[in-house]
Formats: sequence, structure tokens, C-alpha cells
Amino acid sequence: MNNIFKLSPLSDTQSTQDTREIHIDQVGIKDIRYPISILSANTTLQTIAKLSMTVGLPSHKKGTHMSRFIELLEQDRVSLDQAQFKRLIYEMLDKLGALSGEIQIEFPAFITKNAPVSGVKSKLDYDVSWLGNVSECGEYTFYMSVKVPVTSLCPCSKEISDYGAHNQRSILYIKVELDGEMPICDLVSIAEKNASCEIYGILKRPDEKYVTERAYDNPKFVEDLARDIALSLNEEKNIKSYSIEAENFESIHNHSAFARITRARNIA
Repeated sequence: MNNIFKLSPLSDTQSTQDTREIHIDQVGIKDIRYPISILSANTTLQTIAKLSMTVGLPSHKKGTHMSRFIELLEQDRVSLDQAQFKRLIYEMLDKLGALSGEIQIEFPAFITKNAPVSGVKSKLDYDVSWLGNVSECGEYTFYMSVKVPVTSLCPCSKEISDYGAHNQRSILYIKVELDGEMPICDLVSIAEKNASCEIYGILKRPDEKYVTERAYDNPKFVEDLARDIALSLNEEKNIKSYSIEAENFESIHNHSAFARITRARNIA
């Protein structure tokens, strides 16, 4: 005699009513690490991303379905560009039955650079973040940020010294709100071209001579770094707003020098 077991339907607690009448702005998963392919400027970047995925939860719903966020990541998809990232957020809203939501991905992007004299190739890593948000009225906003290491040389030190000038590594952090697509390498380039000198993974002796003299001929205060980057960002038509942070890790002080500029612009 065969035993037949019948499974009772499991209750869906998350979908039950909540009576506290409190809307939750964001609920979901945070800081999950996941392998991902990023497509930018016709180049595919294989990387490991840290993702946070959230949706808004109405006051009458007890909870959201956390497993559905992971299910969304597990779907087979090609490399993720900025347009596909936008579609991913709307897929999340549809899957979770939500009106608003947000996805943030943070990842290292390795960009191949040529040394300035020898031309030797090496990869340099940059911290990148994409953040997409859909409001309850359906408005989509997208932010991209990059963290770029550069060299800065002190104009005051150069002016007052009989020879030499102190320099240091600096970190430039740029966050932009975009009204269109922008390659990662373009935002990195804006940071690097406005520094005293950019940095490289490999330098031969002729390259080292070049970057030393390039920085000496192009001194920048931390204020100069922030202002010059702002001038470049003002020329980019796809940028709606931006935030710039420049930090010099001083070589002759036990503190950093810091500057920040935040601006919003109207797009005609």
C-alpha cells in the first residue's frame, strides 16, 4: 500500500495585513557580494560587486519577500550597462510589487593605462558606484561616483623653497547625477586631468622623471583640485548635479587637507 503525503499550503506571513499604519521607506537586502559584468565604453569589466537592493513598503503590508531580490540577481543576463541597470530596477519593482525602490552597486573597475614615456601597460583599480532610484511617482534618478587616486604638489612649497616642493598622494571623489549615459573612464579622466599628475601601476625610470617634473610644473592646492574638476563637470551636458571631494594626505603634516564642492544645474 502506497503512502501518499499531502503537503498543506504554507502561509505567506509577509503578505498579511499590518495594523500599525507606518510606511517603510526602504526595506530589502544590504551588502551582498556578487560576481557581475559591467559594460562601459564598449569594454566589459569582470568584477565582484557589493549590492544593496531595497523597495518601499506600504503601511498595510507586514513585510517584503527577501528571497525575490536574490532570485532577481540569479537570472541569466548579459553584461550590465547603465540602461540595463535602469531596467533591472523596474524589474525589481515588478517582482516585489512595489512602487518605489533603489539599487546600489559598488565595485572595483580595473582600467589599463599606458605609462607616459615608455608606454608600458598596467592596470589601475578605481572604486565605482552606481545608484539608481525610482520614486513613488515613477521618477528615475541615476548617480555614478568614482574614487580616483592622483598626485598633487603644493604651490606654496614650490614658491618658497630654493629647490624642490613637497607632494603627496591625493584622493578625488566625484559623484554625479546623470541625465544620460556616461562611461566610467570619462569620469575618471576628468579627475586625473585636473590633478598635478595622474598615477600609474608601473613606471620605468623615464616615466618617473616625467611624472615628477609634470607634477612640479603643475602645482595644485586641494582648493585648485576641487575647482578645476568643477569647471570640467560644468561642461558636461548630461550632468544634472555633482559633488566633489578632494583630500590631500599631507607629506609634511599629520593631517589631511580637504575641500568639497556640491552643485546642482538645470538641464535645458
